[in-house]
Amino acid sequence: MKLLTSLAAAAALSLVSLTAIAADYKAGDLMLSKAWTRATPPKAKAGGGFVEIMNMGSEADRLVAAKSDVAKKTELHEMAVTDGVMKMREMEGGIEVPAGETVTLKPGGLHIMFMGLNQSFEEGSKVPVVLTFEKAGDVTVELDVAKMGAKAMKHGDHGDHGDHDHGKKKHN
Repeated sequence: MKLLTSLAAAAALSLVSLTAIAADYKAGDLMLSKAWTRATPPKAKAGGGFVEIMNMGSEADRLVAAKSDVAKKTELHEMAVTDGVMKMREMEGGIEVPAGETVTLKPGGLHIMFMGLNQSFEEGSKVPVVLTFEKAGDVTVELDVAKMGAKAMKHGDHGDHGDHDHGKKKHN
């Protein structure tokens, strides 16, 4: 009986692991995970997108563009405090993803900027976006839509890696 219980537990863990893998995206040496955005009010003009990009290779790559049908314009932006003033600017040269490091696009920092939304982002839905890297090429990612005003996405239901060590991490 203990053997059957152990086998059932192992099978359940395997299903959880497969669910976690389904939310990750791999392109070349890059692994993208924890892709999310926030729900927006019905007539919102803009929204942000966030993702964790891990470079497992020996050479740097660069996120150079983002595009999506959900907005008239999609850009890569940085939000930073300069002289005590919060400023947002387009990352015209893209975002470097150094070899062996992880770059996190998150609220208040680097992010995907959707401008001129064609529709509001509904909590629980997904927002498709194509991220273009210099070396890895195009990667189509679906951002999970969290509740309005969320500071982070709870990925326990779809792709959380918890505190797994993925090597040297850098959070921007």
